[in-house]
Amino acid sequence: MIPYRATAPCDWAAILRLIQTEFAYMEGRIDPPSSMQRLTEADIAAKAESGEVWLVGSPPIACMFLTVKPDALYLGKLAVSVGQRGKGLARALVDVAEAPAKALGLAAVELETRAELLENHATFRALGFVETGRSAHPGYTQPTSISFRKAVQAR
Repeated sequence: MIPYRATAPCDWAAILRLIQTEFAYMEGRIDPPSSMQRLTEADIAAKAESGEVWLVGSPPIACMFLTVKPDALYLGKLAVSVGQRGKGLARALVDVAEAPAKALGLAAVELETRAELLENHATFRALGFVETGRSAHPGYTQPTSISFRKAVQAR
């Protein structure tokens, strides 16, 4: 399946359901709770306008959000349906993210994952990301998030 960019009109509710379903395993594992709990269909539509939302399948079985930062393209809300994992969909989406990063002359694709989600750390390392830092949410003294970065060759 080929990733495609979501544009209006789009079934924003289907994207929200995918993210909610695939992030549900984090409940009770991460502290503070995921920002996914505050995500709305309107937020996803706005992200598609201000950044990029990419999907695989219809209804979507995988997605990611892309946001331009000063020196990198930020990859957020990467989700792959549990029944579709192991088929290269996350890799395909990361490959898609590299193209606009290169075109914009950005040095890397970046993402963050929660410190508790060790399986995510392994996945991102396997996709070519390296850990670049740890940070704590406001009010926390221990790291709650880990930043990862994948260098890209600018065009």
